[in-house]
Amino acid sequence: MHVRVAALTTALLGLVALLLPASDARAGLTGTEPARVPAPVVVAHRGASAYAPENTLAAVDEAAARDARWVENDVQRTKDGELVVIHDDGLGRTTDVEDVFPDRAPWKVKDFTAAEIARLDAGSWFSPAYAGTRVPTLEQYLRTVESHHQGLLLEIKNPELYPGIEQQILKELGDDSWLDQRHLAGRLIVQSFSADSLRTVHALKPEVRTGLLGMPKAADLPGYARFVDLVNPSHTSLSAAYVSAVHAQTGPHGVPLRLFAWTVDDADTARTVVGYGADGLISNKPDVVRQAVSGH
Repeated sequence: MHVRVAALTTALLGLVALLLPASDARAGLTGTEPARVPAPVVVAHRGASAYAPENTLAAVDEAAARDARWVENDVQRTKDGELVVIHDDGLGRTTDVEDVFPDRAPWKVKDFTAAEIARLDAGSWFSPAYAGTRVPTLEQYLRTVESHHQGLLLEIKNPELYPGIEQQILKELGDDSWLDQRHLAGRLIVQSFSADSLRTVHALKPEVRTGLLGMPKAADLPGYARFVDLVNPSHTSLSAAYVSAVHAQTGPHGVPLRLFAWTVDDADTARTVVGYGADGLISNKPDVVRQAVSGH
């Protein structure tokens, strides 16, 4: 019971930090309080993917065991219309598909049914300890994340390959109670490299918070702010000036845009990126970066 209460408290504190306007968070609510910078949101990239096979339920469990309150995943669609959680548009890198279906090159996700993908081993490539781990469906993934009371940063992967996937993802989220106010307010963000895909999500369900992956020009940020709440770039080309430019824009929900940087896996980089003012860090090693920035 104490563990459950502690997890809920942590989630609520993360919600406050996520939604608090940047000016309030950095300058104090009244203008007379000492400046405070909330701890950045730490997101476990594809689950805790440095410690368990990426985008699997085991990676979600490992993220929870390391006290990661948010996880990120990638969603694609099978030949028969099932939503599955996998990063690549091909199955070869993270499963044994070439052994199970040797005559089915080039082994694209969209060319296999959900039942066929369910036969694949998605863990042995990472470690023999994870032999037999499966590619999860989005439904299975959502339920596992919910069981840990985590937030979800859901990436629509390769939407150009899957017409209508935005509507399908939103339906699945709704069917699994991820579109109620509790989740919408602080436990769900949908992101993509595709601005068109995010425009579609915003048009279909304006309450959903969205994040644009990449680093658009500062001059273009006002246009994106009409339908995205976050800009999520690689840390490699980030600067304090760019973070400030993002924070200067007001998003579709009436608060400043946020910025989550990826993929940050070491303490020095984490401290540098947080020093720029980033609101979140997406990491394969969420425990390492959380410890590095816990004093912020």
